Amino acid sequence: MTPEASALSENLREAMRFFGAARPDGMVRRLAAVTLVSSGIDYSVFNAAVLGSPVRGRMDGLGMEMKEAEEFYARRGLPWSFWACEDLIEENLRVRLRDALEAMNLRHLTTAPGLFLERLRPPTRKLPEIVLKPVGDPETRSAFAHITSMAFDIPLAICRAVYAEDRAWHGSYVGWLGYQGRTPVSTTALVVTGGLIGVYSVATLPAFQRRGYAEAVMREAIGRTTAETGIEPTGLQSTSAGMPLYRQMGYQQVTRFQVFASRR
Repeated sequence: MTPEASALSENLREAMRFFGAARPDGMVRRLAAVTLVSSGIDYSVFNAAVLGSPVRGRMDGLGMEMKEAEEFYARRGLPWSFWACEDLIEENLRVRLRDALEAMNLRHLTTAPGLFLERLRPPTRKLPEIVLKPVGDPETRSAFAHITSMAFDIPLAICRAVYAEDRAWHGSYVGWLGYQGRTPVSTTALVVTGGLIGVYSVATLPAFQRRGYAEAVMREAIGRTTAETGIEPTGLQSTSAGMPLYRQMGYQQVTRFQVFASRR
């Protein structure tokens, strides 16, 4: 496993803790190989088992913990998901793991490329002017929830239940909003851990997409964070829609993340 992939995996586990802090009935529970992060909300990707330790030779330990995760979410009546950096799993065990997850009624949801960049390069195009604000007060939390809902097609009530709550925003997950005039149009969130600035929640309102707002917000937020922490490397898990932007910015794929979600 490369240092870049390891840093991405560690950063993702830290970022997912955000959802465990979002609601009074949320929780984070650390097992030996996986971390359970439950938002308490009826939405599978916000209730996760995140792989954090290598799986080599045998699957016995992981199998026991996945059964514990299954029972944990069943007791709470919640749908859930499993997230894993592919490099943590020995190649000859990947098919067996997928079969085991299928037997637990978890379907493969997506493969997300893990991207890494040692330091930001100058932009290759003229970017729009923005005003960048941190997420914190009710107005910015509400705007973050709204943009996330619109961009990722998540029900607004679900986004509000997570992102509009004050309690979630006091940890390592730092949200940012980009404004065009007085209108919030784009978001990102950054998590600093493992010697890496992890980039999450990159979203833009549909009417403002393909105009450079996401890149402008990312660059400004990363620049401020680098100035504060001295950390330059950045990384993220990309959607297919986001890949052209990240490739243009210079990001390179260093691993892949597999995500499985429970069936209804």
